Amino acid sequence: MSLPTPRKTVQKLQQSLHVKAKTEPSYRFYSLWDKVCRTDVLRYAYRACRAKRGAPGVDGLTFEQIEAGGLEEWLGNLQEELRSKAYAPQPLLRVWIPKRSGGQRPLGIPTIRDRVVQASVLAVLDPIFDPDLPNEQFGFRKGRDARRAARQVRFHLNKQGRTDVVDADLSNYFNTIPHGQLMKCVARRVSDRRVLEVIKQWLIAPVLERKGRHILRTTESRNTSRGTPQGGVISPLLANLYFRRFVLAWRQFGYEERLNAHIINYADDLVICCRPGAGAEAMQRMREIMGRLGLTVNEQKSKVAIMSVSSKESFDFLGYTFGRLYRRDAQPYLGMRPSQDATSRILRRIRDETSQTWSPVSVQIRVEVINRVVRGWCNYFDQGAAHPAYRKVSRHLVWRFRRWLMKKHKRLGSAARHYPMPALREMGLYLPQLVKRDRSSAKA
Repeated sequence: MSLPTPRKTVQKLQQSLHVKAKTEPSYRFYSLWDKVCRTDVLRYAYRACRAKRGAPGVDGLTFEQIEAGGLEEWLGNLQEELRSKAYAPQPLLRVWIPKRSGGQRPLGIPTIRDRVVQASVLAVLDPIFDPDLPNEQFGFRKGRDARRAARQVRFHLNKQGRTDVVDADLSNYFNTIPHGQLMKCVARRVSDRRVLEVIKQWLIAPVLERKGRHILRTTESRNTSRGTPQGGVISPLLANLYFRRFVLAWRQFGYEERLNAHIINYADDLVICCRPGAGAEAMQRMREIMGRLGLTVNEQKSKVAIMSVSSKESFDFLGYTFGRLYRRDAQPYLGMRPSQDATSRILRRIRDETSQTWSPVSVQIRVEVINRVVRGWCNYFDQGAAHPAYRKVSRHLVWRFRRWLMKKHKRLGSAARHYPMPALREMGLYLPQLVKRDRSSAKA
């Protein structure tokens, strides 16, 4: 008889925790650290971190180096460190990534060691807290994703007539969450002191940033008692737990019923769909609650959109633009399509992947990389009136790939004659095609 895999044993543990949490909403879990230290949980956590292929932290240790030195020994040493309560997190490595709306977003990258421990804690805590999270929250939850959140917005606009939309943006949400209130959210369900202590240590871990030859060390989170670092494995769950307070307050103050105002939340993205005429008051009430929670609304990026088939009003949410579209019979309706920014990003990515930098690379490898990029974009943006965006991406892809082939093989003349469509398909190039059950006949 074969031994059960770590995935199966961990899933069994998670199922039992989930059932307990769901059937007893007020129950506090007092013995969790021993489960975090379990061998199967640590192996499961390592595999989850390994699958994401993240960059090394401040110690420079990579997954390849860990496995070359002996994974079982590394996990055994980590397990002993956890059981003896000698574990303490290392500093975070600060890197900057571009934001979709412009500027840069700071990421705090933990070491692989800390990532594995965070993943172990997440494997134990996620089934405990998930039953408590409201249906309005779609981010980082099993069975929920950004595509479902976008469809929910479309449902409120079209089916429920909630056409006043508060398109809200929070200023630096992850870095402004108050530690004290956040820990109360965790302690509401968890009374294991060691788990709470380790989470607190992660929240106040110092940050190291390389500035040329120098390394800058900051302790902003400890000094301000605010923020959960983006880049941490446990951060999405903590962000969801704190945002839950806003959703519950919205209901308890009666705004959901009185304004017929329903929240759709994904991470720090938020819209509130309200009955006609209630948008302005919903915006004001949202500001008040966010202020009580210690969060700040970005007034420059927040607005009330009055949606109607007779106006050009629109708003963007999770990569989609919601607004007036037209069917083939020229009848207007409120719908969704890939946003201009989302389409521009995939066009830029195709351009980057077909630049002459990749000339020495084989055609097969380039096709595999490009297919992965384009297919991933298409799998997400396959809802609503996606045909125009698909056609634009397809035309751009064919033109850029043919251009890359001509440069690579140093050919002259017509690229379409040298590389007709059948030849591109024979190479395995993926061309966007909108195939889905609820295929829309609308055009933007």
